[in-house]
Amino acid sequence: MLGVLRSKVAFRANHAWGLEQGLRAIASRAFSSSTKETMTVRDALNSALDEEMSADPKVFVMGEEVGEYQGAYKITKGLLDKYGPERVLDTPITEAGFAGIGVGSAYYGLKPVVEFMTFNFSMQAIDHIINSAAKSNYMSAGQISVPIVFRGPNGAAAGVGAQHSQCYAAWFSAIPGLKVLTPYSSEDARGLLKAAIRDPDPVVFLENELLYGESFPVSAEVLDSSFCLPIGKAKIEREGKDVTITAFSKMVGYALQAADILAKDGISAEVINLRSIRPLDRAAINASVRKTNRLVTVEEGFPQHGVGAEICASVLEDSFEYLDAAVERISGADVPMPYAANLERMAVPQVEDIVRAAKRTCYRSAALAATA
Repeated sequence: MLGVLRSKVAFRANHAWGLEQGLRAIASRAFSSSTKETMTVRDALNSALDEEMSADPKVFVMGEEVGEYQGAYKITKGLLDKYGPERVLDTPITEAGFAGIGVGSAYYGLKPVVEFMTFNFSMQAIDHIINSAAKSNYMSAGQISVPIVFRGPNGAAAGVGAQHSQCYAAWFSAIPGLKVLTPYSSEDARGLLKAAIRDPDPVVFLENELLYGESFPVSAEVLDSSFCLPIGKAKIEREGKDVTITAFSKMVGYALQAADILAKDGISAEVINLRSIRPLDRAAINASVRKTNRLVTVEEGFPQHGVGAEICASVLEDSFEYLDAAVERISGADVPMPYAANLERMAVPQVEDIVRAAKRTCYRSAALAATA
């Protein structure tokens, strides 16, 4: 049995590292002209962990392969040597066990950062996340804080099948008591992870495997150890006047690419990087829609009860009279993720899907025929 478990760990770790090295997401980005240096998302996460552990001895990291192996995706590289095994804890393959230990330590004032090798494995620990971490502050009348971060890769990677490709943004954002963050760029990753660690409430921090190796420009402000982004605030990555496109995580890059294509056809798209799914920056979304009068939502997750559905509801409740066209939702297909590469591509949103949807809202192409 021990040999089987060791083989399982080795497969997970080696597959994760090899896959990430072999696949790089192509993403357009919008940044200020003052940016000079670049940083990968991996390094942004690593530096944020390092600085927060250095600043606060209550912060510690735990999870599978986070120590001796330096992390399945090398996010925790160098931390074991610097902080020792008492603050960088390698765990067995027992998500329910180490997530529970993390929640218990948070009850006593520590600040655990629990890494899931993939958020698909967080299903083993969902009782601790939902029933313990999320609800304890409310059920104790505010007497118990749970300053814990659950982090790791979320959503589709490539060729890992239905059980390892799900997006959990909508799942966790439905739960009162949790905060759910979804970084896109290195600035997002660094600033939001710092905010998550410092926050007194449980935070689900959803990264993307295919973005770890991507480099983004960062300013001196972002590199400062005091840098921190506010939770619950979206970022306008690109300003526009004809249509609003909301997206999070890897889909922000796709939305920016779509905006470049749309610009060639004379359509000015405003791209909003949500950054935070719960709390959701409804004010920023509605302000943009009231300017552009059109909305396209983009996400990798399933369509039913998705993040896009919540955004649509918010806009219809608060800004219905400003809409000049029906809202368009772009999401993953309503099927378990196929393993075959050609089918997998059809199951997740592509840049061309966003372009077509934006054109439909602007009445620049024929609407899709109604289907039974």
